[in-house]
This record gives sequence, C-alpha cells and structure tokens, in this order.
Amino acid sequence: MLKYQRQAHIDSYYVASTPDIPTLPALDGSASCDVCVVGGGLAGLSVALNLAERGYSVILLEGSRLAHAASGRNGGQVINGYACDMDTLAGAVGEDAARAMWDMSLEAIDIMEDRIARHQIACDWQRGHALAAVKPAKFAELAAWQDEAAKRFDYHHYTLWDKAELRSHLDSPRYSGGLYDARGGHIHPLKYALGLARAAQAAGARLYENTPVERIEQGERPRVHTAAGVVDCGQLVLAANVSMGDLVAGLGRKIMPVGTYCITTEPLGEARAKALINPNFAVADTQFVLDYYRLTADHRLLFGGKVSYSGLPPPRLAEAMRSDMLRVFPQLADVRIEHAWGGFVDITMNRAPHWGRLTPNCYFCQGFSGHGVAITGLAGRLVAEAIAGQNERLDLFEKISHLPFPGGKLLRTPSLVLGMAWYRMKDFL
Repeated sequence: MLKYQRQAHIDSYYVASTPDIPTLPALDGSASCDVCVVGGGLAGLSVALNLAERGYSVILLEGSRLAHAASGRNGGQVINGYACDMDTLAGAVGEDAARAMWDMSLEAIDIMEDRIARHQIACDWQRGHALAAVKPAKFAELAAWQDEAAKRFDYHHYTLWDKAELRSHLDSPRYSGGLYDARGGHIHPLKYALGLARAAQAAGARLYENTPVERIEQGERPRVHTAAGVVDCGQLVLAANVSMGDLVAGLGRKIMPVGTYCITTEPLGEARAKALINPNFAVADTQFVLDYYRLTADHRLLFGGKVSYSGLPPPRLAEAMRSDMLRVFPQLADVRIEHAWGGFVDITMNRAPHWGRLTPNCYFCQGFSGHGVAITGLAGRLVAEAIAGQNERLDLFEKISHLPFPGGKLLRTPSLVLGMAWYRMKDFL
C-alpha cells in the first residue's frame, strides 16, 4: 500500500491546462474543529463543502496538494451507476435498496452539475457518454441493459446505436454498436476539484496542504497528529483512499491501488476533433481492460486505458498508449502525443463503494473503483447527512459486505497480476 506522504502535482495535461493552481499553507500548531477531514481529493473536498454549508467548523488536511492523485488525474468521465453491476448491490442490500442506490447515482450527477452552476466552476462540463461494444455479444448485452434499466429502474435516457449509427457519431471501425447516455458526460477533473476547494473555503472550511497525518487517536474527541501540529475534533472523516496506508487498521486491506494511464494529443483543430466524436461525448468500451476517451475543450483527444496491479507503469508509456489509441482511431497516425501520465485508483474486491463508520464519531469513504468523478459528491452528501443525524442513506451502503484482498501484503499484488492476465486473455479472445 502507498504511504501517505507529500507529492507534488505530476506533469499532466490537467496541470498544464490549469493556470494558477493555488498553494495552501501547511498546518502549524494546534487547532480545534467540529469535523476534521483527512484527504483533499474529490471525496474529502465534497465532505468539507457539505459540512461547511451546514454550519460545521471544518478542517481538511491534505498530505500533498489538493487533488494531486486520482481526483486530478482521471479521465474526467461522469457515469451513472457504480463500478459494480446493480445485481451485486441488490444481492447485498435487497432490490428496493438497490433501486434507491441507482437513483442516488443519478443524484450524484445532479450534485455535480449544481455545484458547477452555483459556484461558477469553469471545468468544461459537457453532457453525453457512450458505452461502445467491441464485439457483437457485448452489443447484445448493452441492448439488454437498456431494456433492464427502463423496466427495473425507470431509466429512459439511453439510446441504442447500432454499428452504422455509432459510426456516424464516433469515427472508429472498432465497434459493433453502442449505448448513449444523455445524462452522463465529462469534465476537467482538476479544475472541478479546485472549484470545490474554493467553494469550501468560501463556506468557512479551513484547508491545509502538505500536511501528512502521522497518527490518529480515537476516542470521545479524536486527535489527528501531524508533524507540526494536532487537530482536536468532534468527528473525523477519512477520505485519503489509497494514500491512507496503514494509518487506520483494517481500512487499507479492503482496497487495492490499481494504476491507470492517459495521454493527450496535440490540438487537432475543431473540425478534425468533431470528425472523431460528434456531439462531444465521452466514450468507454466494454472490455474488462477498457479504453476510455473524450475530447478536451481545446480540441485534443484525451485517451486512457491499460491497468497495472503491480504498481509499475507500462514501459515507454506514451508509445504504448499511442498504439492503443491507433487501434481505435487509425486516422490519427500523424498526430503527436504531448502528455502522458498515470496514477492509482482505489478498487474494492466487489467494485462496490466502501463507505461507513469505524466508530460512532469516525467516518470513511473509499473504494470508488474508477467511478469517483460523480459519486464522490454523493459520498460527501451522505457522510454529512450522517454527521447531522440523518443516517438512513449511509446505512444502506454500510450493509454491503467488503472482503479484504487475499494474500496479505506479500502475495496480494502477485495474485492480482495473475488474475488480470486472465482477464486480458479473455478480452483478446
């Protein structure tokens, strides 16, 4: 597991296209608050904003820079549902609760859109998302899901595109068809996260960067120790995900850091970009090791994919990712790659979100499993509701059973690498 330690923003398209990223002070000395939030990504910022808007005094501690990890490096795709299928949730909490969770995943998109509008966050929000089927059998599964979503969840925002219709919107020969979702979309995640930070500060939250947490004392009033100070709080929220390490016993064993990677092309120009994807929607394919991509506001293609359970990026990352991109868009063979980067997402064994309480005054949210752009906003709202005494919705997620990854510290990574090799073979075949 990664250690919770200072790291600067990496060189990525998101950093290059975000002017004037602010630097916040580190905590120096002792402080007291109603709620201390550990972790300055989308989840922690959402918790801090929700609580500050409710009138709580909030201190947020980020060990590095705000949104320096997955929250500021991801593909920017806004997707309904969760990383696990809905049958997994229904099996854990029952059909009625699963339907409520589906509705909450749509609420998550509404939360994000409301935040963008109300706080005037310029983050290139664009509606539209499509799942693209690499094989005919996968297209049949998409058609079945469209029907199931309508009947089971009363969701009627999907449009099924056959091969020809998809090709009229997405100029790639790779796919057998797709499922377009009018409610999904895509954003610039780093700009969105920094907008949440500004909104939280305006509501009264105190945010600190470069303040790794070294030790936590549980008790009637938790105490959070850093190198230069201590925070005394009434409630504690842990939202550092894969950066939490062994700071709190038990949490780290329920998630696993998985590497995923992105590139961006040089600017293509508006006409060439629109020829690739029109209208401007985000795309993810149906493979287990999936490709995901979208256009940026300055008409680049942002292309993501590959996974690494070993913690090691692919050798010659830009070239490897370019090869995957040309498999989808061979007409871009003359285009330069200008940015290549990667990072870790936190996954759970069943890919369901892992949110809840460790003690009556210590909450956590982790395990977004690649779906965190939208549902981190939901997690923030539910944790804030629970702290305010409205536990019912967070209680639903606490009913989901989460097993630790097998193998302990020494064997969990090799076992997952072998498992991923099996799924890669299935995708290939």
